[in-house]
Amino acid sequence: MSNELLYQVALPLIPHVGGGTARTLVKHFGSAEAVFAAAPEKLRKTPRIGEVITKSILQSRINALRQAEEVMQRAEKEEVQLLPFTHADYPQRLQHVPDAPLLLYYKGTADLNALKVVSIVGTRKSTDYGRQVTEQIVQGLVQHEVLVVSGLAFGIDILAHKAALKHGLPTVGVMANSVETVYPTAHQRDAENMLRHGGLLSEFPFGTKPDAPRFPSRNRIIAGMADCTIVVESTSKGGSLISADIAHSYDREVMAVPGPITSETSQGCNQLIRSLKAVPYTKPKDLEELLNWDKALAPRSLSKPVQAAPTLSLSSFPEEEQIILRALQQAGPLHIDVLCRHTRFNISQVSSLLFTLEMSGWVKALPGKQYLLV
Repeated sequence: MSNELLYQVALPLIPHVGGGTARTLVKHFGSAEAVFAAAPEKLRKTPRIGEVITKSILQSRINALRQAEEVMQRAEKEEVQLLPFTHADYPQRLQHVPDAPLLLYYKGTADLNALKVVSIVGTRKSTDYGRQVTEQIVQGLVQHEVLVVSGLAFGIDILAHKAALKHGLPTVGVMANSVETVYPTAHQRDAENMLRHGGLLSEFPFGTKPDAPRFPSRNRIIAGMADCTIVVESTSKGGSLISADIAHSYDREVMAVPGPITSETSQGCNQLIRSLKAVPYTKPKDLEELLNWDKALAPRSLSKPVQAAPTLSLSSFPEEEQIILRALQQAGPLHIDVLCRHTRFNISQVSSLLFTLEMSGWVKALPGKQYLLV
């Protein structure tokens, strides 16, 4: 185990240092280890790091390192992967969101960077309609070999996990507590099956209980890991609306299953559609067309052109624009998420670069967040 990993595990254990703060510190100082070695005045001068966080780091760093050693020993014993932000297996889609965790705890077999990932969420008080629709959605995902993500909760979440297991799709449960404890306990057997055909994922260290404030935090991971978040059923103030709002804020696709206006569990979905935060899901083709799976998200080789590409000299463009243009030149039309993964730029960088290139007439935006070199 590397020395840097020890510090990456320890940093989020310091009080008041959340995912966004931890990443700000690591980016500023160059490594997690350098954060622990930083002088007080340098910590205070770090952007967005005030006196409270500086004091917390100085007072807690020794204890955090002791805890991190224990965490690493326990993780090795219980076969839990520690995935720091820089790890190759860390979900790349999640890396592109501003408040991604610095560290994830993962137990399972699924590829968190599967080519296609969909999150399915909904009310804990699911109806027969919700159960039927969840089954239909998952059946439609089989031909695309999708990784199904949800929150292991009662209702739509566990139905999505069960349907994925039934149809042979990998499925990952994102937890609001630590990975060694299944919550709710009624889903223990399902969780054990998921470890063999998917996995359990959390940002919380061993011993963390599923307290209420941690569920919204968990929801950002569910939203950030996926190409699209589908809300099956939700009341007007349902927790799954938080996942949908977060996915929308990340500029990720959101779908909602419309339902009867007389049904309480359809109010949230109808509200998402009415406010234009979500596209209606009525059949599998709706999702396929939204994500351009037949074209944009199919595997591509950037080393060989898939079609005749415009001849364009890139030397006159800024370096970052060259990277975007070269990807489009070699691969043809690409979805913005695919561009993020190929270029290793975050979604904000890619969006800004594409906007500049589009305004200059070099790139054209196509339906479904797909872009083409003109």
